[in-house]
Amino acid sequence: MQLAKKANLKEKSKSDSQDLPHSIRLVSILVGGLLCAIAINGFFIPNQLLSGGASGIAIMAHYLTGLPTGLLIFLINIPIFAVGFKIVDRDFVFYSFISMFAMSLLLNFTEGIGSYIQVNDLLLESVFGGVLNGIGMGMMFRNKASQGGMDIIAAILKKKLNMNIGSALMGVNIVVVGISSVLFGIRPAMYTLMGLYIAYKILDKVQAGLDTNQSVMLISNKPDEVAKEIFEQLGRGATFLKGEGAYTRDNKKVIYCTVTSTQVGKLKEIVKGIDEDAFINISDSKEVKGRGFRNIEF
Repeated sequence: MQLAKKANLKEKSKSDSQDLPHSIRLVSILVGGLLCAIAINGFFIPNQLLSGGASGIAIMAHYLTGLPTGLLIFLINIPIFAVGFKIVDRDFVFYSFISMFAMSLLLNFTEGIGSYIQVNDLLLESVFGGVLNGIGMGMMFRNKASQGGMDIIAAILKKKLNMNIGSALMGVNIVVVGISSVLFGIRPAMYTLMGLYIAYKILDKVQAGLDTNQSVMLISNKPDEVAKEIFEQLGRGATFLKGEGAYTRDNKKVIYCTVTSTQVGKLKEIVKGIDEDAFINISDSKEVKGRGFRNIEF
């Protein structure tokens, strides 16, 4: 019982440390919005490429009407936020509204920045535009915010269907890119798809963070000692599952636990130091909820 309490206290401190102050959260959101604005005005618009979601629709409307992209994004988002406020976490919607409003201003502020970024290579423009856009969106989602628009719709899909954010956004934006191919030709649409794919892959990486979660199954002849050291040295809880050897028919205690990727090396050292013949199976965990792990639900 004392070990479990000790592990819980360690896990709680890790979890609490991930609740950033509002000032740091707002700064991160604004930096993410600035990166997205630079990607749009510096790489996409000068090459008739699109961003994703509402930004992509706004860019298309900008090409056709000449109206400011920031104003168009603001107008498109109003009905989407009205729906999202009823379904998605209100904290997420609130910060997304701040993010969207700031990004609308940043798009106006960075208008014309493309004249300072003249690469003259459509491939590089789409790749680096996608990278900047992905980092920017990832910073927003990591801080429970977004660009609004289709990001709100993607958050609804994640809440209702547990879909991966990047995959949901990519699926929604195929329609936008399809329309753009009719209006502006297949070539820029194909480069747009490549840029979006890069952006959403990076979004998922930034949102999840470099320290991903790993599920571990352990079979050892000294399960109690191994579990005790996992508590003591890693501050992670463990669960004993009942197992039976298929050949020997011996009863086994199977240890199940979840750790971060940076803890895997230490976990292996712990197990090897106690039982060199232990069986270890480590696999990636797509999403982990609970004390000690960062909650990315919206």
